[in-house]
Amino acid sequence: MNIRAVAVDEATRILSIIDDCRHLEGPMLPILHKVQAEFGFIPEGAKQVIAQALNLSRAEVHGVVSFYHDCRDHPAGRHVLKICRAEACQAMGCEQLADGLKARLGIDWHETASDGSVTLEPVYCLGLCATAPAAMLDGTLYGRLDEDCLTDIVAEVRR
Repeated sequence: MNIRAVAVDEATRILSIIDDCRHLEGPMLPILHKVQAEFGFIPEGAKQVIAQALNLSRAEVHGVVSFYHDCRDHPAGRHVLKICRAEACQAMGCEQLADGLKARLGIDWHETASDGSVTLEPVYCLGLCATAPAAMLDGTLYGRLDEDCLTDIVAEVRR
């Protein structure tokens, strides 16, 4: 399959998403969420397609994509692990846990382990302040994290 065919297929899929969301008030975020759900990230070429369809500049779309932490410009790992870095979690040691986890995985924030198993992302409140430190793995929340719990989570995602 050549690159041009892939780009045409990508644009067709993006235009279909835009058509589904165009009627919404403020359709850009729903469009971006659906594009990311479709592709696993927001392809660079999608920004121009969205911009043209919504009568915006590509820079305006890029600004929204780069502003929101949940928008990705590259594919994530098979699992996404978000570590809360809000004040309550900081007070309960999340930074030390995160530093140990980053060292164990050999990655930093917004990076994916070399085996593609997990992408590590910071988040600034999961609403589990009373059970800090907290994390979320693929939408499942974990509270009262400690080294043992993180070791179990890493073992699970690396299977």
